[in-house]
Amino acid sequence: MNQSEKNKPIFDYVVVGTGPAGAVIAKKLTDDNRTSVLILEAGDNNSNEIPIRDSLYAPPFILRNNFSSQYYWPGKGIPQKYVNSRSFPWTGGRTLGGTSSVNNEQYVRPSQANMKQWEDFLGSLWSPEQETDQFSKLENYNGMTNNSNARGFNGRLDIRQTPVHPTSMVEKLVLAMERATGFPRILDYNDPCTPIGPFTRWQLYQMPNGIRESSDTAFLSPDIVNRYGQGVGGRRLIVSLNSTAQRIIFNNKKCAIGVEFVKEGKCVCAYARKKVIISAGIRSPQLLMLSGIGPSKTLNEAGVPVICHNPNVGRHLTTHAVNMVTFTTNPHDKALPDNDPFALYSSGAFLPDPTPGADQSRRGVQVIGLTGKNNTLNIAFYLTEPKARGSLKIQNNDPLKMVLANEGFLNHPDDIAAIKNVLKVYIKNIAAELSRIDSNYRLISPTLETIDDDQKLEAFIKENLDATHHVQGTLRMAPNADSGVVDASGHVFGVKNLIVADDSIAPFVSDGNTSAPSFFIGANIAYQLLKSSQDIN
Repeated sequence: MNQSEKNKPIFDYVVVGTGPAGAVIAKKLTDDNRTSVLILEAGDNNSNEIPIRDSLYAPPFILRNNFSSQYYWPGKGIPQKYVNSRSFPWTGGRTLGGTSSVNNEQYVRPSQANMKQWEDFLGSLWSPEQETDQFSKLENYNGMTNNSNARGFNGRLDIRQTPVHPTSMVEKLVLAMERATGFPRILDYNDPCTPIGPFTRWQLYQMPNGIRESSDTAFLSPDIVNRYGQGVGGRRLIVSLNSTAQRIIFNNKKCAIGVEFVKEGKCVCAYARKKVIISAGIRSPQLLMLSGIGPSKTLNEAGVPVICHNPNVGRHLTTHAVNMVTFTTNPHDKALPDNDPFALYSSGAFLPDPTPGADQSRRGVQVIGLTGKNNTLNIAFYLTEPKARGSLKIQNNDPLKMVLANEGFLNHPDDIAAIKNVLKVYIKNIAAELSRIDSNYRLISPTLETIDDDQKLEAFIKENLDATHHVQGTLRMAPNADSGVVDASGHVFGVKNLIVADDSIAPFVSDGNTSAPSFFIGANIAYQLLKSSQDIN
């Protein structure tokens, strides 16, 4: 950091957000010990607190339901028209590491077919080959694979394949899924050659001892920054905690020159010589709109001066909606091995959409086995590439006022039809095969009677549906401003020196959990920035 004549803090880059993309970018840009970076985090450093560190808190909704006020942004989406007007939490991690510190720990790369969509839309910067290359550099994979060339074993991001020895419950469920779907089990779903099939072992963001791995433990660890948030070993990096970004500062040439933020009750400004990089997750579109970039009508209504009109800001919202079914089990079976409670999940699968005519070579459904209460087994599933689209917009010019978020659940008729087919085909057949393997396993919610009654089934889906933290696309990457908000290098159309790098710029919904795509986006944009800098030099 340097000080100008007016004692303003000036860095080469100011980054907003310490989640997967922001942390990776901050670390990579400062590896040369010459480039200076300030990274802002609205929350505190909670990484050593038990609910975050201990992986037993990671399964769905445990953290969100019990520790929301400590680690999350507060908020709810608007009532969903097609889901009985129910509202769902609109939230993400508000702590060092962002949502990577509070997610379900499932590590899922986008499939090669999914990335081919990105490449066809954006060019070779986002090709399947680039994805594999970046992930192999990011990860330190602790598990088995049939394709070691596609995996990384020396990166900073610990990935643990669990458990080594699956339980009898897992074996029964995977065998039932094999028989019910016709797809053989796979060893490594992140192997580009085996994206579809049931499996006994999840890949989790965990260190070898089962403790949570997140963007801060991997990329802002004690060998990168000390406990005061200052870079070590000559690294010119500062992490500023409890620093809530309010707006991006522009000069009169529509060039981003800094960020205004609140820290310890005071309004502070930090300035960037080169770029301002927004990696704030669900808050990224809000920051752009508060700074004057977005639909002019919305900005005018909110009392925000317009710097750049772009109606795509806040549009193209994609996310995954999850449904759950429940089985009775054999009381002698265990979901998780006694010697590895951090395994967390009782098998899983990636399967095609069972709807007639759907592409059978693409991931269409993700299946997750979960321990239930009272000796039950829950199976959660969601459509990996739903057709529903949502949107969001700011309510006024208050940075702390949550946006009006509309997830758009089931607003496309193909989605409800596909979910029905998952229950009628996959779940019903899995239930039949499980019962043949062990008669103690019976589907109890929904009942077979409900599945066979279309009206009852639709009612069950709408009442059972829940939200995930898989929000993408609200600042979509695209070839031009007519169809998106940022270009293929993350630069915001219509202004200078402003980059967005997080899941908000995903051009298509990822066909799996969305933290891995965010790590990839951060690594790939950092790669482009470093390459550009080398080319200039």
